[in-house]
Amino acid sequence: MTVPLHLPYLRLKMLLYEDIVTGDEMFSDAFPLKTVDDIVFEVDCAMITVKEGDVDIGANPSAEEAEEALEEGASTVNNVVHSFRLQPTSFDKKSYLSYLKGYMKEVKGKLQTTNPDRVEAFEKGAAGFAKKIVANFKDYEFYTGEGMNPDGMVALLNYREDGVTPYFTFWKDGLKEIKL
Repeated sequence: MTVPLHLPYLRLKMLLYEDIVTGDEMFSDAFPLKTVDDIVFEVDCAMITVKEGDVDIGANPSAEEAEEALEEGASTVNNVVHSFRLQPTSFDKKSYLSYLKGYMKEVKGKLQTTNPDRVEAFEKGAAGFAKKIVANFKDYEFYTGEGMNPDGMVALLNYREDGVTPYFTFWKDGLKEIKL
């Protein structure tokens, strides 16, 4: 039997992505993801309805089930935020740039010991992508890992061109892949 790769819960192996600074779990490859400019991952997410004690298996409820769940005290949450217990935080442009400078220095230091050949590409790519973030700063929401460590990665939530579909941006070099 061939297992379709688009069904992540049926695959035998999964990749978990952990923040290299804090060790917080940020996302897994069970969510659609793509690499952008070889510097960040964009991870598609969705708004889901959960009730106390629910376990998200990735299935979409019918319209009737969704209405019934909301009537019973359920809430609508972002599936990546919910699954990895990401915590909202806030920045103004100046404080974000200050944070980003320190975070990039930390990631560069880790790269110098673990993957020195990647440092130059990281510096160039991160500088370019940071300019894109600053230019569209008002479009982002900010999330830290579960531990809320201010030195760790801050994930960026934005919406696709349709204004409805959410996605996260994570710094590729700030993550460690863990095979499960």
